[in-house]
Amino acid sequence: MITKKTSRLLGAAVVAAAVVAGVAACSGSGSGSSGSAGGTYTFWDPYPQFDASADWTKLVEQCGTDAGVTVKRTGYDTSDLTNKALLAGQQGNSPDLLLVDNPVVSTLAEAGILTTTSENKLDTSDIQKNILAAGQLDGKTYGVPIGANTLALYYNKAVLSAAGVDASSITDWSTLTDALGKVTAAGKKGITFSAIGTEEGSFQFLPWFWGSGANLTKLDSDKAEKALTLWTDWLKKGYAPNSVINNTQTTSWQEFATGDYAFGENGTWQLGNVKKAGIDYGILSIPAMDGGAAPAPTGGEFMTIPVQKDTARYATSKKIAECLTSTKSFVKTDTTLSYIAPTEAAQKEQVAANPELKPWVDAVAAAKGRTSDDLGTKYPKISKELWTAVQNALSGSQSPADALKAAQTAAAAATK
Repeated sequence: MITKKTSRLLGAAVVAAAVVAGVAACSGSGSGSSGSAGGTYTFWDPYPQFDASADWTKLVEQCGTDAGVTVKRTGYDTSDLTNKALLAGQQGNSPDLLLVDNPVVSTLAEAGILTTTSENKLDTSDIQKNILAAGQLDGKTYGVPIGANTLALYYNKAVLSAAGVDASSITDWSTLTDALGKVTAAGKKGITFSAIGTEEGSFQFLPWFWGSGANLTKLDSDKAEKALTLWTDWLKKGYAPNSVINNTQTTSWQEFATGDYAFGENGTWQLGNVKKAGIDYGILSIPAMDGGAAPAPTGGEFMTIPVQKDTARYATSKKIAECLTSTKSFVKTDTTLSYIAPTEAAQKEQVAANPELKPWVDAVAAAKGRTSDDLGTKYPKISKELWTAVQNALSGSQSPADALKAAQTAAAAATK
């Protein structure tokens, strides 16, 4: 027999299958069980790369010790974590704490397996509103972000200098396109990015989409067409390589790391790699069409407290969550994960320790949650049609206008 709650969970599982993290963070495998009595609390996260010796694991365990309990941590692959969380919620044995990629929060909230911050009493007053928005649905907040990452443009100072381009002159799409023309005329390569037919492709296109003033509820607007035309024109002119159609964010980065490209669209998580590449680099916010910084999508995870049969457990879960989201932990954790902290106080400490993070703090301040604008669980369905439109336009199988018109028709049908 399928109960109303079970029906919601099964439907959410279908949506969850379409949610793939568009950021460089975090996936893995493992097993876990619901929180059990006797001082043991369970914690699931999407960081399987961290074993028992990792700083992250030690921090989680220490926060448990500080709360007077033992924390049993398990890491899962990002998509696997979502499905396991939905199944555990259906079976009534959710973990005590659950750390999930921000677009997944609305899926789990709609399924009815997360407590709200008004219920679990987690404080969100100091969290930047644009970062917190990714964990909100129907006016309720379902967790606390542990940090955020986003996209910007890395640029190669040597390539720009050889082409006679001053990075500070790049303020909008027109000046960026002019710079790409000068770079390619000088014998170098222009810009590389990821336009693959997955969430990564949507993630990388969104700054240009939003930077045009377009809205995800109307994929075929004139503004959206301008954004997609920008990318298709770059390919036609040779300013961007045809490889972007299949590029992940990793392969796109590998192209930039050759030193031949003027620009590479990528995230905070590449800071360590750019130094290893030995490139004399700078960071630019992705420009909006008419100037200013375009809203880039936020990546990162939310600390949530799932619904428990024994509601008395929430008090201790809250203590553990508060420890993991304190300013001290934000700075330690977010620096390790290449995240920008979600509070001003922690951001100041990060920049004081590493001034190179300042452009990323600015980028995160202008960023936007993918499930914002009350999209919630509609976002994955819209995103799928958006990345399909990008693929069709860049491959030349459809014009930007036709590709987006087809995308809007499909998205409208999928989100009824």
